[in-house]
Amino acid sequence: MERVRDVSELPKAHLHLHFTGSMRPATLLELADKYGVRLPEALTEAVFSGEPPKLRATDERGWFRFQRLYDAARSCLRAPEDIQRLVREAAEEDVRDGSGWLEIQVDPTSYAPRLGGLIPALEIILDAVDAASRETGLGMRVLVAANRMKHPLDARTLARLAVRYRDRGVVGFGLSNDERRGMARDFDRAFAIAREGGLFAAPHGGELAGPSSVRDCLDDLHAQRVGHGVRAADDPRLMRRLAERGVTCEVCPSSNVALGVYEKPEDVPLRTLYEAGVPMALGADDPLLFGARLAAQYDIARRCHAFADAELAELARQSIRGSSAPEDVRTKLLSGVDDWLNAPVG
Repeated sequence: MERVRDVSELPKAHLHLHFTGSMRPATLLELADKYGVRLPEALTEAVFSGEPPKLRATDERGWFRFQRLYDAARSCLRAPEDIQRLVREAAEEDVRDGSGWLEIQVDPTSYAPRLGGLIPALEIILDAVDAASRETGLGMRVLVAANRMKHPLDARTLARLAVRYRDRGVVGFGLSNDERRGMARDFDRAFAIAREGGLFAAPHGGELAGPSSVRDCLDDLHAQRVGHGVRAADDPRLMRRLAERGVTCEVCPSSNVALGVYEKPEDVPLRTLYEAGVPMALGADDPLLFGARLAAQYDIARRCHAFADAELAELARQSIRGSSAPEDVRTKLLSGVDDWLNAPVG
């Protein structure tokens, strides 16, 4: 068998990881038992089998099922110590997978009812991120994301809050949930507030909907990164635009397959995007539900798309360049990528 370098030792940045979805399966089971939460059968089966639940989120019923599973998991996070544990364990998993920088995405309104309100919820999350970063040595920041299923005025409130906590570790503003609902332009004012406050824009697009949703992110929200963005591969002109502007797409292969965006890992257009010069940052999205963390995404690129080690190293560099990491952190991680590539295969 041909020897290859270990992708878990390749320094990289992780730019697409959702808060609840980062939870370890064992932690979910312990918290559910602690609070007497009855988890959906599909979720417990996925936890015990290690196989992601079969979801077809490309239709509305499938997306509703996915959201139901996610909401059930989120309901198990009820106290500051639960938040602290989740963030610390997410950091530990990322370090194990070679990540040197993590930007974790959260909508604090989802946790506010159990944590004393919106401001206390965000402060608890930011304190947990700060503590986990110090304990693990992993650089960590937060991307606050609005929910496009809610009113755009809610997004504006969240954008103002995100800007207020920029000095506490918030670096970006996103827009998540079903991109087939809520036009991107309805949230343009929220993104303007975030942008004027010094935060970068990273809305979801090009996952459940086609290339037009990626264009909307660029045109209406001035996206500097796009969450997912894989459907841009259907439009050569759009890929050229992303490449020319250096807009990073946060591509999550395991998630794409689990949600039915593509039938199998080989169908995810990693090679198409890469060869078109579109910067990518591979991400795990929701490993709790999809069963694969960060290093596994690089393994998919290797196994299913024949990415050589030099190409995997370039993917890692793209993730680092697309991050908000300070210059000294970027320099260190990029140097580590070169070291990984230049080390003998053993």
